[in-house]
Amino acid sequence: MPARRRILVTFATAAATVSLGVSTMGASAYAASSTFQTPAYSGDFPDPSVLVTGGAYWAYSTGSGGTNLQVMTSPDLKSWSAPKDPLPVLPNWASYGLTWAPDVIQIGSTFVMYYTVRDTALGMQCISVATSTSQVGPGGPFVDNSPGPLICQTSHGGSIDPSPFLDPASGNLYLVWKSDDNSIGQSTHLWGQPLAPGGLALAPGSSPTLLLSQSASWQAPAIEGPGLVRNGSTYYLFYGANSWNSASSGIGYATSRSVLGPYVNQSVFGPWVGTTGKATGPQGPMVFTDLTGATRMAFAAWSGPVGYSNGGVRALWVGTLGFRRFGPPTLS
Repeated sequence: MPARRRILVTFATAAATVSLGVSTMGASAYAASSTFQTPAYSGDFPDPSVLVTGGAYWAYSTGSGGTNLQVMTSPDLKSWSAPKDPLPVLPNWASYGLTWAPDVIQIGSTFVMYYTVRDTALGMQCISVATSTSQVGPGGPFVDNSPGPLICQTSHGGSIDPSPFLDPASGNLYLVWKSDDNSIGQSTHLWGQPLAPGGLALAPGSSPTLLLSQSASWQAPAIEGPGLVRNGSTYYLFYGANSWNSASSGIGYATSRSVLGPYVNQSVFGPWVGTTGKATGPQGPMVFTDLTGATRMAFAAWSGPVGYSNGGVRALWVGTLGFRRFGPPTLS
């Protein structure tokens, strides 16, 4: 199945008319400002994530043009270095050509990358982990010497779209991801599990916790690309849903008072953010704090034609994420 596509949110050029999804109470909510007209990066950059370190932004994505993955850097989320491959060599148990959705966190002097890759023996998409030292830097090359996947839920068709989350309330590190159920014709699920200190292994004695299941009709055929953030005492689980290669794709969210749930889906009758302006079919939300301290969301959306066969690209978009005391979050 083609790679998932996450989208970075750039605040500099983006203004947004955002369709805010219908809540579980059933009332439509809309927040309007201006529309997304210009991506942060107009090249193909699916499944984005952003790391802020050393006074700069490092953006990672699924590969394009034959690379496994992509990384580029920017001082301002507007001008970017040429993308390069941060993971040119895969572990010996993995197959080339089906690698996607990297997300990187800095733990001490180590940069830790979680990503989706094909396990050759299993014939499934699984999650693995690679590292780069501070001497090498966040641009890599990252190295994965693992003997096998970090996570692979074989009974669910595999595991994809990993995203690390450092809980500000407890200081504990977690990983959230999607089980690849739709690859075997089943409804999809989002999961979470604590990581061991250092982030290279799952916490001893822990097991995956089901966070959210595909249930709303607009989400079909999949919910995917989860990303967590905490605001106040509430955890927000953002996700992409619907068909990634269509204009119907959108971003939804669920909320909980606990990092591992249970989560309540707040986007029941439609996406929180759907196609708006020139950002068509948004997917793969990822939240980060920019150099000014503002909360941003990165995501991917088609810019121009929808679909690679039509000459389209999944560009990187970045927006400002806002939270209100009542009502859904805002993205502009």
